[in-house]
Amino acid sequence: MNMKELPVRGRFAPTPSGLMHIGNARTALLSWLQIRSQNGQFVLRMEDIDKPRSRPELGAQALADLRWLGLDWDEGPDTGGPYSPYVQSERQRLYDEALCKLEQAGKLYPCYCSRAELAAIASAPHGLQSEGPSYPGTCRALSRAEQQERRRHKTPSLRFAAADEPIAYYDLAAGAQTFPAGAGGDFIVKRADGIISYQLAVVVDDAAMGITDVLRGYDLLDSTPRQLMLYEALGLQAPRFAHIPLLVGEDGRRLAKRHGSIALSALRDHGIPPEKIVGFLAAISGLLERPEPVRPSELLSNFALSRIPRQPVVVTDELMRSLVE
Repeated sequence: MNMKELPVRGRFAPTPSGLMHIGNARTALLSWLQIRSQNGQFVLRMEDIDKPRSRPELGAQALADLRWLGLDWDEGPDTGGPYSPYVQSERQRLYDEALCKLEQAGKLYPCYCSRAELAAIASAPHGLQSEGPSYPGTCRALSRAEQQERRRHKTPSLRFAAADEPIAYYDLAAGAQTFPAGAGGDFIVKRADGIISYQLAVVVDDAAMGITDVLRGYDLLDSTPRQLMLYEALGLQAPRFAHIPLLVGEDGRRLAKRHGSIALSALRDHGIPPEKIVGFLAAISGLLERPEPVRPSELLSNFALSRIPRQPVVVTDELMRSLVE
């Protein structure tokens, strides 16, 4: 079935390794608006695949923060739905099935490179900016005997053998995108400690949940060619992508704690009403001429991806003061 013929379904997928901040909230709000403006279904999924870094209480806090802002969802960890569970750490079987399919198709190979060897690679030219250094395929050419010998001393990770051809797609927010053949090199889909990579998990989950539209930050744009390769290798239909510019501080770096108290819980404790935060986020995203208290539902009639700035949004100290005063 053509993507245009499918029911519109979008998602927001927070990682419970830190407090929800205004950058996360902006992505959640714009994702919600994109889907609700098309009368689509909105899904909440908890991406806690990296268990050592994830904390259940932060996941619960994220749900509370989103509800406090006035966002709702049709399916999620707390509401259930036809594609349960909505928590990645409970979906291991699906990832194992995908790995098996990729192995049978000859798309994976074991990688025995040490951290020192990978650190040396880091000094080489990068392939994908957000994905770090391009892996040169060191272990791809190992013979079966060499693999067995190395396995005696080290548990390998699993890498996907990247296709040697350019990848192009049209991004609904960032416009036409083209990535050169082999950009980013062969990438890990399962770490040596057994943890499934974000790249594989997000592809498997979005496909299984029928997600048609993915809106996320521009920092994940370089992940897209890897994910498109996985969609193709697994015989799955890729969603439409929209990568929005990030919020940055006056130093040009992504908004973070160093720029002040930007956690939603801190703003709530400070007595800031959720409507004021929503209006602030809408204004810096081009949906309102000036910040004014507003509920998410009041933004639906005027929402359009074309109104979102194409450049990073600088959140100045003055802007932050206007929010908290």
